[in-house]
Amino acid sequence: MTTVNNSESWMLEGDEWRALETPVGPMLLAGNDDSLHNVFLPNAAGELAETIDPAREGLPRAVAKAERQLGEYFSGERREFDLPLDPQGTDFQRAVWLALGEIPYGETATYGDIAARVGKPTAYRAVGATNGRNPLPVVLPCHRVIGANGKLVGYGGGLELKQQLLDHERRVLGRG
Repeated sequence: MTTVNNSESWMLEGDEWRALETPVGPMLLAGNDDSLHNVFLPNAAGELAETIDPAREGLPRAVAKAERQLGEYFSGERREFDLPLDPQGTDFQRAVWLALGEIPYGETATYGDIAARVGKPTAYRAVGATNGRNPLPVVLPCHRVIGANGKLVGYGGGLELKQQLLDHERRVLGRG
């Protein structure tokens, strides 16, 4: 997750933000007409909504599309996102974040699996650190990454939310 620091340094020039109510709590989206840049989970969205410039609230095209698709995800109508994404990070971080999008809905992968997918099979710790900095959670589903032992580990939104998202996907698939 992007670190919350009561400044708007996480917003790119021209970005606007939008608060979104979801079944797991309020989320915050940021982007512009061309790309979605950030999704903040409920644990960060509330704090951010109180500190960011209300003049930058808006609904540019990419944010509107994300708002609609997240609504479809939470209602069980969408299993894959089709959004213009531009996560800001190093080449390695971007490769890891985009690999998260390849984890099938309702399934999980380990940090080692993701490391292998990006061609760095021994870099599972770096994958874990990068996963924790994912600026587009849910859309790039870092909640689907688990420990090598099959247990839930680390999630910027908290393990309870991670379990809720996995349970939601399993219910939609009729597995839970």
